[in-house]
Amino acid sequence: GHWVTAADAERLLKGEYSHHPERHLRAGDPETTPGAAVLANGQAVVVPPEPHQQGASLTAFQTESSQALARRASDRAINVDVIFPVLHGTFGEDGTIQGLLELADMPYVGAGVLGSAAGMDKDIMKSLFRAAGLPIVKHVTILRSDWEADTRKVEKLVASRLKFPVFAKPANLGSSVGISKAHNRQELGPAIAEAAKFDRKIVIEQGVGGQKHKAREIECSVLGNDHPDASIAGEIVPSKEFYDYDAKYLDEGSQLIIPAKLTKSEVKKVQQLAVAAFKAVDCSGLARVDFLMDAKTRRIYLNEINTMPGFTAISMYPKLWAASGLPYPKLIERLIELGLQRHSDKKKNQYSR
Repeated sequence: GHWVTAADAERLLKGEYSHHPERHLRAGDPETTPGAAVLANGQAVVVPPEPHQQGASLTAFQTESSQALARRASDRAINVDVIFPVLHGTFGEDGTIQGLLELADMPYVGAGVLGSAAGMDKDIMKSLFRAAGLPIVKHVTILRSDWEADTRKVEKLVASRLKFPVFAKPANLGSSVGISKAHNRQELGPAIAEAAKFDRKIVIEQGVGGQKHKAREIECSVLGNDHPDASIAGEIVPSKEFYDYDAKYLDEGSQLIIPAKLTKSEVKKVQQLAVAAFKAVDCSGLARVDFLMDAKTRRIYLNEINTMPGFTAISMYPKLWAASGLPYPKLIERLIELGLQRHSDKKKNQYSR
């Protein structure tokens, strides 16, 4: 998730959210490079000085072993209204940074500790979806320790419970990293071994559509707190056999179709399931909910929820809201409002008798 996070932050800082420029970090010389924010190119992210407060900067510099990030500031803290943690993957959207913000009592955009953690762990996520009565594909969760102890036993278990093709996925990783498709028993072992590189839990899912039909990949954006709204649905047509990391971020051959070619009743069902999934994991702020649709039977299955979806130029989440009538600057504004509302609501809690 590192470079996906960097791309998202760059877009947010490039001035695309321009209604309130005083809220933004700017990179480099504020007069010569307004809105630029590419630390990797050596530019510094700068908070311009104000009459009663000095400025601050984030500067990328090279050390002998790795790149480091240094912060230069006055001894006075920077006043922050709300944090937008556009961070992906481990430590970014798994509840850890959210826990830190909770301890600091800082308002922030997106799901809390529980929603973030549940949305990151595909095994726990599916358990919550099942408990809520939502349609999910057949799957088996195995532990890396069991796989290492007896690979043949695990392969036999998977083959007895699921029909090929199957997908082996690390339980706690995003951006389709470590995911492999196994068309038969011979390909199962290498697929599990690849997923096991990235997590101690591996989720193995039965493919939708069987060997003959490739599943359609439908996505829907959700926005809100206790009473969320769903966007129109979009469809991804991957350039490869499935939407893996390369297809998502490196290959320009994949297509995003907005709106998805669905009937009105199918769109309504996708939206209802998206909101239900959002509530099932106790999410807040935003999420992108992904579905798999059997191209032959047109059955719709809930695949997963992403509690901090991408915000790059090619990301589906902002594109779906733009197509639904909510442009990017207004979307960011609404997300900030939701983060502040959630923090304000938390203040109503009583922690002692």
